[in-house]
Amino acid sequence: MAEETLFSKIIRREIPADILYQDDLVTAFRDIQPKAPTHILIIPNHLIATANDVKSSDELALGRMFTVAAKLASEAGIAKDGYRLIMNCNQHGGQEVYHIHMHLVGGKPLGPMLSV
Repeated sequence: MAEETLFSKIIRREIPADILYQDDLVTAFRDIQPKAPTHILIIPNHLIATANDVKSSDELALGRMFTVAAKLASEAGIAKDGYRLIMNCNQHGGQEVYHIHMHLVGGKPLGPMLSV
């Protein structure tokens, strides 16, 4: 498993990012290629490559990702109308960075979840 990702550098503030929230467990920042008016990435501060690699010891960080998502959605003014939380896993799931991350997207009607 990789020990370093682009997200690791964002967490340590070694590369610039529009960080909206950071604590000892998670970091949240704006996506640089937003797919909606609000598009925020929420990541655990320790590297978990994919959803397949989650362990019971990760539960606190993963739970924090959800509470931070709700907080940021409220602050962005999208909580009432709704938003989507997305986590991709591996190539077929569309994962591009192998450091799990939750996409918080909203600010407009998002349509169906998948088009097949």
